Amino acid sequence: MTSFWSGNSAIRHSLGQVRAAAGRLPNQVAFWLKAFSQENIDLTLRTHTGLQTRIIESPGLTLSQPDLDALVADLRSIAGKTLPAGSLTYGIFSGERERLSRAIVTLIREEATGRPIAFNALSVMDVELDGEPQQVTHLGLVMVDPDVQGQGLSWVLYGLTTLVLFARDGLRPKWISNVTQVPAVFGMVCDTFSDVFPSPDKAFSSEVATGSRQENASNQKSAARQSFAHLQLARGIMRDHRAVFGVGNEAGFDEARFVITDAYTGGSDALKKSYDVAPKHRDEQYNAFCKHELDYGRGDDVLQLGRIDLAGARRYLQREVPAGSLPSLLAASAVLALQRLVLPVFHWMDDTRAFGTLRPRNGSGR
Repeated sequence: MTSFWSGNSAIRHSLGQVRAAAGRLPNQVAFWLKAFSQENIDLTLRTHTGLQTRIIESPGLTLSQPDLDALVADLRSIAGKTLPAGSLTYGIFSGERERLSRAIVTLIREEATGRPIAFNALSVMDVELDGEPQQVTHLGLVMVDPDVQGQGLSWVLYGLTTLVLFARDGLRPKWISNVTQVPAVFGMVCDTFSDVFPSPDKAFSSEVATGSRQENASNQKSAARQSFAHLQLARGIMRDHRAVFGVGNEAGFDEARFVITDAYTGGSDALKKSYDVAPKHRDEQYNAFCKHELDYGRGDDVLQLGRIDLAGARRYLQREVPAGSLPSLLAASAVLALQRLVLPVFHWMDDTRAFGTLRPRNGSGR
C-alpha cells in the first residue's frame, strides 16, 4: 500500500512538472521568435522561479545614455559584492560606448525587487582567418552575487546567450574564445563546445586517474589538436584584442600551449586567484591540467578557442539545461532533426554566404 501511494505521489509530481513546463511554453516560443526577428537582441525571459534574465546585444549602440548608465551601475553593483570598489577598470566597466557597442550582456535580477544578482558579458571580436574577416565571440566575465551562489544560474550565464546567437545566425558554427585560470570554467568550455584547444587528452586523463602522471610538460597533448585556424585566431586576438579580457601588452603568450603568462596587468588584477581558491571542476582531469600548465603565483591564464555548433548545442541542452524542462526537450529534438535532415540543405541553398568550400555568389560573405 505504501508503494502504491508513493507511486501515485511520484506520478502527480511528474504531471505537475509537465503542466508547469507547458505553461512556460508560450513564453519560450515568444522569446525565440523575437530572437530571430531582432537586428540587435534585447530579450527578457523568466529562466528561474522569481528571477528574470535579460539579454542585451550592443547596448552601446541601442540604449539611451540614462539606460546605459543604469546598466553599467547594475554590473558594477554585482562586481562590488565580490571585489573592492573600482578594482575592475577594463571592458564594460569603463562605461565607454565603444566598448559596450561590442558587448552582449546577460543580466539576471530578482523579479520582486529588481535587484541585479548576476551577469555575463560577452564580446564580439573581429579577427582574420585565412584572409577573410571572422567574428569570434569571447565568453567574457561572469559574476554572481555571493548571496545567491549555488542556485543553478550557470546554465544561463555560460551558455544561453551563446545558444541564442548561434540560433539567430542560422545554426552556423561560430568560433568562441575564453580566457581563464579557473578549472571549473576551463572544464565547462571543454565539455560544452567543439574542437576546443587546449584541453586534456585521453592519456593525460588516464594518468590523472591512475596517479602515474609525470610532471613533464613535453608529455602533455591536447584532445583537440592545435589547427592552423586555432593559431591564426589566437595570434589575431593577442595582437588586437587584449583589452577585451584585461591583459596588458607586457604579458607573454606561449603559442604551443596557448598560455598567457603574467596575465593580470591590464585592468583585471583583482581577478587573480591562487589555485587553492579557484573553483574546481567535478572532473579532476581539468583541475590537474590547470595546476600543471599554469603558474598561479605568476598569474597565468589559458586562452581557449573552440566552436559552438550543433553538437555543442545538443550537449548544452542535454547536460546543462535543467532536466524535465519540456521546452528544452522540444528544442533538443528540433536540433537533432535539423542536424540530420534539414540544415545541410538549408545551408547549401543559401547562395549569399559561404558553405564549406562553396563561396557566396557576390562578395566574400561569412
